[in-house]
This record gives sequence, C-alpha cells and structure tokens, in this order.
Amino acid sequence: MIDSASLLAVLPELILTAGGLILMLIAAYGGDATARLVNWLSVLTLAIAGLALSTSLAHGPDAFDGLVRADAFSVFAKALIYGAGAAAILLAPRYFLVGGALRAEYPVLILFSSIGMGMMVSAGDLLTLYVGLEMQSLAAYVLASFMRQDERSSEAGLKYFVLGSLASGILLYGSALLYGFTGGTSFDGIAVALSDGVSKGELFGLVFVLAGLAFKISAVPFHMWTPDVYEGAPTPVTTFFASAPKVAAIGLTVRVAIEALGPAGLDWQQVVIFVALASILFGAVAAIGQTNIKRLMAYSSINNVGFALIGLATGTPAGAAATMSYMAIYVVMTIGGFACILQMRDAEGRPVETIASLAGLSRSRQGLAAALAIFMFSMAGIPPLFGFWAKFLVFDAAVAAGLTALAAFGIAMSVIGAFYYLKIIKTMYFDEPAAPYEARGGAVENIILTACAVVIVFGYFLNPVLDKASAAAAASLF
Repeated sequence: MIDSASLLAVLPELILTAGGLILMLIAAYGGDATARLVNWLSVLTLAIAGLALSTSLAHGPDAFDGLVRADAFSVFAKALIYGAGAAAILLAPRYFLVGGALRAEYPVLILFSSIGMGMMVSAGDLLTLYVGLEMQSLAAYVLASFMRQDERSSEAGLKYFVLGSLASGILLYGSALLYGFTGGTSFDGIAVALSDGVSKGELFGLVFVLAGLAFKISAVPFHMWTPDVYEGAPTPVTTFFASAPKVAAIGLTVRVAIEALGPAGLDWQQVVIFVALASILFGAVAAIGQTNIKRLMAYSSINNVGFALIGLATGTPAGAAATMSYMAIYVVMTIGGFACILQMRDAEGRPVETIASLAGLSRSRQGLAAALAIFMFSMAGIPPLFGFWAKFLVFDAAVAAGLTALAAFGIAMSVIGAFYYLKIIKTMYFDEPAAPYEARGGAVENIILTACAVVIVFGYFLNPVLDKASAAAAASLF
C-alpha cells in the first residue's frame, strides 16, 4: 500500500530520482557545455538527499508493506554512499578534461546508481534487493566503459557486464530457491521459515544468494573482475567503485545475513568465515607483485572486504557495528588514496599509474607524498592512524564472539598486507627520483585529500559519534 508515510520513508530516493531526471534533460539539451553545472547540481542533489535521511528515519522502520526498510542501518549506509558519490563527482572534471571526455552524463549516472544503492541497503524483500542491485549495476557498467575511445575502459565495461550478468543469475537462482522452499520473498518471512530448521533446498538457496552478493563485494572466489575493472575504468570511476558500491554491497550482505538468514546462522557463518579468510589471504599475497597502483588498490579492496566480513561472521550486534564502522573508515581512506592517485600526472598533465613513477616524490611534491603515506600507513593498520581502529573493532568483536582463531589469522595477515603499503612509502621516500609529476595538483583534489588525511590522523576524536551511529545501525537489525 502506498501512503504518505511510505513516500516519506523513500524521500531521499525520490529526491535523487527527480534530480537525476532534471539534470539528464539539462545535459540532453545543453550538451557537454553544461558538464560543470550538472556536476555541481548533482553534488547539491546528493547533499539534499542526505539531509532528507532524517525525515525518512522519522516515519517508522517499514514502508510499502515491508518491501523497504527505513531504519538507522539504512540511514548510516546511505550517508556513506552519498558522501562517496559526491566525492567521485567532484574529483572527475580535471581527469576527464585531459582526455577530452568531460561529459554531462557522468554525474547523472552516479545519481541513478546511488538510487539503486539506497534501495539495496533499504531492502526488506528479495524483490527490492534485486531491483536496487540491478539499477546500481546498470549505471556501473556504463561508467566502467565511460571513456569509449580508451580500449582499456571499453574492455573493463564489457568484463564487468558479462561477469555481473553471471552473478545476477546466481543471485536470482538462489532467490528462487529460497522463495520455493520458504514460501515467501520477504526477509521476515524467510527468517520465520528458517527458524524451523534449514532444509537442503533452503541451504542451497542460502549459498547461491551469498555467492551472488560475494561478487558485488568482490570477495574471493568471486573477485576476478576487480583488478581488471579497477585498472581499465577511468580513475574517478574506480574511486566510485572502490567506495560507494562497496558500502552498499556490504550493507546489503549484512542485512540479508542478519534479518533474512539469521536463524540459519551456523550455516551462513561458515560461508562468511571462508570468504573472509580467502579474501584476506589472497588480497594480501596477490598485491605484492603489482606494478600498477590501481591494480594494487583493487587487491587492497579485496583484502579490506575480508577484514570487514570478520565482523559479520560473528553474527552479533557488536560485530555488525564493527563492520559498518570499518566501512566508514575504509571509505575515507579509499577516497583520500585515490585523490592522491589522481594527482599522479606527468609534466604534460597526462595520468600516470605505475608505482615506479612515485620514486622520489617526497622531494618534488612533499605534501602529496605525506598524504599518500598517511593513507598507506592507515590501510596497513599502523597505529595511531584511524585505520588501526577499524581493524581493532572487527578483531575485538571476533574475540568476544569466540572466534579467536579467525581474529588471530586476520592479525597475522595484516603483517603480510603491510608489505605492499610500506613498499609504496619506501619508493616515495628512499628511491632515486623518477621523472617529476606536474608542479601542483588541482584545488578540489587537494581539498578532498587534505580533509581525508585530517580525518585519518585525528579520527579518534570522532569515535564517540561513529561508535554511537554504528551501534544504532546494528541494533536496528536485531
């Protein structure tokens, strides 16, 4: 039933839909000459949608007869998604100007993708889940191949589309099995059916659904698309892929596991623990030999997903809160890191992606080298930076839930993972200088990376706010 309360619950999505349609018309009639205007108006639209989150939260947890959840969890995830989307829009113009591909459609695609991601984290039904996931994915396929004249970008879009279609099929098959054996598609109805015991059919459905979601979070063994897509896609698009969709997919996985599959905890926990262990190990080892910094960040994202899943594997409110806190800190580190990567340009302003080109950066661009070092140290989990706190939270939740061996494995793998982060710092500060980058970076890039660096260095002052928000988000699931 559609009523005013349900419409208010999805007010952020309605704002993004109206804004996206209006801006698409502006882009169609004004052409690429309106690209900068559409960029700023898209950021404004995301900001307005973010302000509307409090309105959606004030009108009850359920909307449209349980199809949509408007709770603290969805608000927390959407705030991260909108912030990451705005950063990806602001970082794009300078990059695309050099390649002659500054198009007004880019921010509009991010708005439509954000609508899908909002539906994902608010899903209360398998149907809503799939519609939101496909809306996000369709926009993402176009974004990956956005630079049509670039062979790598076209290849990235095609790979993402083909493998994404396979993952959608796996997810649909799992959803069909759950519907067939539980008699419903709502998360609450599935949970009630599973509380009587898990049949073999329900178990197969559970595994297939988790496999489809594992593709979206680029977890092992469904990670194969990530390095190629991250490397081939335009760097602002890679920034977007590594942040907002990652939050949406992790948030959706947490909600499905806790709300829909909660009574089958012993079954899905085994799957999540395996995926977490494999992602941590593979992400740490595979990144060591990389020479392209975007591919390295792809393996880093796989590694970080594994750490985030440690919190989910506990199946406790503290673990879910730790996972969402981890994602909040991860988004800041990722956006800051890619803001630094976007400033890797040769003297003519052309993008450079090799790690070797960072040699001697501390002598030619001291500020950029310091900022990148902060983000690398934080991703490695080196105290007292904020990235250490993210890992501590998931390890602490695992130990409290009796998963001490899982936490110990994660800690050991953190040491291996630190190698490739420290290799970048060593290259910047101790290697003989390579050809210098352009003398100064873009103003917007500098502002964003500075803001992210400040949060990473002084983030512990935000702990009371972050802990309270993530605890409230997790509590709304249980």
